[in-house]
Amino acid sequence: MASSDVASMAVEPSKKPRSRRALKPKNSLANEAVVMAQTPSQSPIPNPPDAGLSKENHESLSQPKKAAAKGKAKQATKKQDTSFDKDLQEMQEMLEKMKLEKEKTEELLKEKDEMLKMKEEELELQGKEQEKLHMELKKLQKMKEFKPNMTLPIVQCLKDKEQDRKKKGCAERKRPSPPYILWCKDQWNEVKKENPEAEFKEITNILGAKWKNVSAEEKKPYEEKYQAEKEAYLQVMAKERRESEAMKLLEEEHKQKTAMELLEQYLQFKQEADKENKKPKKEKDPLKPKHPVTAYFLFSSERRAALLADNKNVLEVAKITGEEWKNMTEEQKRPYEEDEGALSLKKEEEELMKLQKQEALQLLKKKEKTDNIIKQKNKEKRQKKKQQEIDPNRPKKPASSFLLFSKEARKILLEERPGTNNSTINALISVKWKELGEEEKQDWNAKAAEAMEAYKKALEEYNKSVAS
Repeated sequence: MASSDVASMAVEPSKKPRSRRALKPKNSLANEAVVMAQTPSQSPIPNPPDAGLSKENHESLSQPKKAAAKGKAKQATKKQDTSFDKDLQEMQEMLEKMKLEKEKTEELLKEKDEMLKMKEEELELQGKEQEKLHMELKKLQKMKEFKPNMTLPIVQCLKDKEQDRKKKGCAERKRPSPPYILWCKDQWNEVKKENPEAEFKEITNILGAKWKNVSAEEKKPYEEKYQAEKEAYLQVMAKERRESEAMKLLEEEHKQKTAMELLEQYLQFKQEADKENKKPKKEKDPLKPKHPVTAYFLFSSERRAALLADNKNVLEVAKITGEEWKNMTEEQKRPYEEDEGALSLKKEEEELMKLQKQEALQLLKKKEKTDNIIKQKNKEKRQKKKQQEIDPNRPKKPASSFLLFSKEARKILLEERPGTNNSTINALISVKWKELGEEEKQDWNAKAAEAMEAYKKALEEYNKSVAS
């Protein structure tokens, strides 16, 4: 019986597990009736005789089932572990990709920031350049307003003079004709009468043949005439050359003067324009008191030398001194604060001394100005007295040789050129004086010496009369 039961148990298939879904009761009353009918009676049921054997068989059958379940559980855990590792790897790869993308985006953002900064700098530079151009435009507009307040001197050029001469119909100065041409002019009519049908070439040939036979005595008057005309021509040309040189000098002088005047006016105008464009600077008041020295400044000045000796930068020195000052106690700071008060008092005293010195200097300057004004007034009074004391009967000093020459030359030039300026006449006189020979200059020097001797004699007589 036992073996048959075991075989039947082994052959029976395993029952399917029930689902977790609860069945809905159709009729609650019918179910209750069935349950009441199936409930056993209260009398105890006797145990069958084969109960112990069935338990043993059941335990022996349940052991292989448990082992199979454990194997399946292990396999499931292994699969879960492998799937978890794969998920971790995938997540790590995703994180790395995200990091790379983040780095790339950060680099792109940095590049964009740099580009923006560059553009901002370019815009600032453009703005500054535009401001400069605007200022230059303003200056140019003001320069256009520049109008020189001056009358340019009228100097007639040499070319203009020649044109005026041609317009007036004045004959051009010709060179003196040589003696042969002068003789030909005299003999032309006679030869023409003798040979009325002869042409110009034939007449010139006849005259040339005759000129060869003319004696030296007959040629002499023509040569003398030629020499006289030549000298006159050379004198006129020399005179014109001198005048042209003098006029050139005058033109250059006038140009220089006008250029200098224009430059001065332009510089003044430019200074005024610059003053208008420039912003007025705040003038520092020298009498304004200065801020007193702080305790920290005194401490830092003491520590700076030691820190600089240790080969440290200015920034490092500032940081170190600031940290040390913060960490100091009030007792350690007290001596520096006391020194601060003493220094402030010293500074106040020094400022007062400076003020007193400045006031004293101003008073001295005012006194010097008043003294100078008084001295000038006294000098003017003395000069007036001297002028009043000068005797009108006293003989005057004579003119020099150049002044004597210039008086006569001026009269001649005014007759020759009426309406000319004094500057041109003076230039011409100076040129003529330079071109004078030594003999002519000696004559003028002799005249000046005679006038000087007469002046000396008159002075002696005057002094004698005053003394008596």
